Amino acid sequence: MIYLNQAATTYPKPQCVLEAHTASLYSGPVGQFRSSSTAKEPDIFEKCRCSLGTLFGIKEWKRIFFSSGATDSANAVIYGLPLSGKNVVITQTEHNSILRPLLNLREQVGSVTIVPCDSDGKVEPADIEAAISEETAAVFVNHCSNVTGMIQDIAGIGKITKKKGVILAVDVSQSAGCIPIEADLWGIDVLIFTGHKSLFGAQGTGGYYIKEGVEFCPYKYGGTGRDSRQLTYEKGDYEFEPGTQNTPGITALNAGAEYILRRGVERIAEKEQNLMKMLYQGLENIPGVRVYGNAMKNRGPVMSFTFSGFQPSDIAYILQNGYHITVRAGLHCAPLIHDAMGTGKYGTVRVSISDMTQEKEIQSILSAMTEISAGGTIA
Repeated sequence: MIYLNQAATTYPKPQCVLEAHTASLYSGPVGQFRSSSTAKEPDIFEKCRCSLGTLFGIKEWKRIFFSSGATDSANAVIYGLPLSGKNVVITQTEHNSILRPLLNLREQVGSVTIVPCDSDGKVEPADIEAAISEETAAVFVNHCSNVTGMIQDIAGIGKITKKKGVILAVDVSQSAGCIPIEADLWGIDVLIFTGHKSLFGAQGTGGYYIKEGVEFCPYKYGGTGRDSRQLTYEKGDYEFEPGTQNTPGITALNAGAEYILRRGVERIAEKEQNLMKMLYQGLENIPGVRVYGNAMKNRGPVMSFTFSGFQPSDIAYILQNGYHITVRAGLHCAPLIHDAMGTGKYGTVRVSISDMTQEKEIQSILSAMTEISAGGTIA
């Protein structure tokens, strides 16, 4: 199987991730703040927070909190921020993990303003600035589109939100681990991430970061292992990781983060951009294929295309069953961006890669699409 659906979940994982996850399952159970161990070295939770802080450019890495993924994190953030009766600005590129909580939790959010993007998925910072009003409390931005691979100018947007005095919340689910991130430098107040994509962690892991000074409260309560006598919390005296944490998952996530730090995010980005350039150029030369975006502007490890006369689901089916190539078809949980692309009815075929992807796999999908275009017999 040739797996080119890395934007959904990366596969395969680095060997160190598999080994770390397995070793954790074989080891005796441990829990944050719940162990009787007297070891002085940081536990795996603190190690992972520190690794992610280095990767994300966050000095206050102890303010990274774990969750089951980006959807869980987004709900926690939207519940926890002071958004009641306020306006929230988002972009047309957002994933449903952001869109659905904001548009359904009406008791938490006053109103939502959607800033448009162009057909490549680009959002202009000036348009975000124009959308911010006196009622705006926060701006939510998707760092890298999971449909077109467009990377937004978070540093430029951060300057605007700082000037306007509003919270900047950035979803880095698609960029974490494969695109350089400088949260502190860019002025990010809230960062949302998932573990199972380019961080190479297991499914069911992720988290969020809340900058010191940002008003925030938890949306769920329970056991934490810290002070079992404390039953109520005063404002600001909160805990954000109730319940037994996913120790094997966080162990694997830390191994993934450490792999990336050793490998270097810049080197990963360079490799992926070279592979994406090959993919864009190859698809653009195949009759019937329409590519959205281009390698010069859309720098993330994900892209979309359609094929004349076929629905995206047809092409995905043919690639899977005729060539053993796994891609993804549809709206990719980001329905609004397809209105800008003109693909709102059926969506697109999405191809996405990771640091594990090989050049021969890109050549395979290009050969397959060339044969499909020529009306050749399915292999």
